[in-house]
Amino acid sequence: MPDKITTRTLQQMKAQGQRIVALTAYDFPSAQLADAAGVDVILVGDSVGNTMLGYETTLPVSVETILHHLQAVRRGTRRALLVADMPFLSYGVSVEDAVYNAGALMQAGAEAVKVEGASPRVLDAIRAMVGIGIPVMAHLGLTPQSIHQFGGYRLQGRTASEQEALLEAAQAVQETGAFSVVLEVIPASLARRITEQLRIPTIGIGAGVHCDGEIQVWHDILGLSEQTYKHTRRYAELRAAITDALRQYADEVRQRQFPTPAQSFEVDK
Repeated sequence: MPDKITTRTLQQMKAQGQRIVALTAYDFPSAQLADAAGVDVILVGDSVGNTMLGYETTLPVSVETILHHLQAVRRGTRRALLVADMPFLSYGVSVEDAVYNAGALMQAGAEAVKVEGASPRVLDAIRAMVGIGIPVMAHLGLTPQSIHQFGGYRLQGRTASEQEALLEAAQAVQETGAFSVVLEVIPASLARRITEQLRIPTIGIGAGVHCDGEIQVWHDILGLSEQTYKHTRRYAELRAAITDALRQYADEVRQRQFPTPAQSFEVDK
């Protein structure tokens, strides 16, 4: 089995120019499959709200929801670094809440936590968590927990001033102690500038090829999502394949073609 991936491994991968592969997972089988495929980072994302629970945004997701899915993913993960999202209101209200909630995620099996933004309160939370030994992944650009503030899912860093603000935010989370930063839906040229200027790894999603790594959502790359998005690629069309399989099952049951004697049991007379 390949060596266990740690936060230190990611730092070494950046230094050596090796791209980091990250993917979301929300349950035991998806974690097993991602781990077996050699994914470096598995994120139990608050995107579970959209992908698994049917919410329109990530905002309804609670710490308890993340804990539930994290424990299942933990049981299926061996090699990858396991990161847990800190959901809305779990870290931006007070430093004490942030440390407590992050600690609960770590006790449930996370090896790092992820937070969105770089406001003074978030930076204070990162500093406090890192100070007691909790590794923190930052997240800048299109941060889904701020979707109503942004007015929708839209490209961030459109103007020169916005780009400078994002560059400063990236430097701030690095200096506060984050071990890596996700850059979501920002211009590729800006992502390249940030990646070149930071010591910590950048992991892009909709941020171009020059980041140190890439993260995607499980349902998007496997074709399980109803929608398609510019920032992703469908490597399979499992939604159609699953629907076809279930339709065939239903037809065979109705037509008494399943089960057959091969799937039935008898006792010796």
